[in-house]
Order: sequence, then C-alpha cells, then structure tokens
Amino acid sequence: MLRRLIPLTFVLAAASAALADDMKMPTNPGDLKWGPAPAALPKAAEIAVLSGDPSTDGLYVVRLKVPDGYKIPAHNHPTTEYVTVLSGNFHLGMGDKLDDKNGIELTAGGYGEAPAKMNHYAWASSPSVIQVHGQGPFAITYVDPADDPSKQ
Repeated sequence: MLRRLIPLTFVLAAASAALADDMKMPTNPGDLKWGPAPAALPKAAEIAVLSGDPSTDGLYVVRLKVPDGYKIPAHNHPTTEYVTVLSGNFHLGMGDKLDDKNGIELTAGGYGEAPAKMNHYAWASSPSVIQVHGQGPFAITYVDPADDPSKQ
C-alpha cells in the first residue's frame, strides 16, 4: 500500500507546484492600478483589472470605482455578468429603461447577477466600488443606442 502512495504523493506535489506557478500574487486594494474605464461606460468611472483580460476570451475580474450619482443606462451583455459591491450603495434593476424608483440597493457584500442578453441598468447613490467578473470578451449593448457613451 505504501508503495502506491509514494508515487501519488509525488504527482500531487508536482501538480501543486505547477498550480503555484500560475497563481497571481495576492493584492491589497491600495496596490491596485486604477485608470479610466473604457469608452463604452459612462465617464467618471475608474477601472482596475485584477485578473484576465476583459477584451479577450476567458475569465476576467475587474473593479469599478464610481462616484455618487453615476448611472449606467439599460443595456445587456452577451455573457452573464456577476457583480459584488465592495463599498458604497449600488443599485441594480432589470428592464429596458433606467428607473431609479425600481431596482435593488446593494451595500457592501451585496451580490447581483445579470444573465446573458438580459436588459438591466445600474446607478450609485454614494461613491461605490464594485467587482465585476465574467467570461470575456466583455461587451455592452445599450437598449437605446443613443445612450452609448462611445458613440457620443
């Protein structure tokens, strides 16, 4: 029995070392590199990419920092979007038009999920930091093309 366990131990140790080589270094919030969000998002947001590349195929994790009053008009994505609120008051609503009387207010630790192609919108009622992850490439299609900031 021991003879069988020794090779298994070496296989597991090698696999653990390989996984450790691929692991990114842990990062504290103060070490993030913030920059302007892409033109597809309304101005005033800042973005930090934690993992992956949102513009390519594959998993990605980003953080968005938005000011009080920031609004993202109704839109959808080709893949499911997962949002976690890290700080502030961030609201999510489902529908074809931003309606700040509806939606759900999420506070630190709150979580929301918008399935692929589902129209949704968001706004912040205080400065907020959210974490978004999903399957890239990230794309956003506004319900009303006139709301697309990249076209303005």
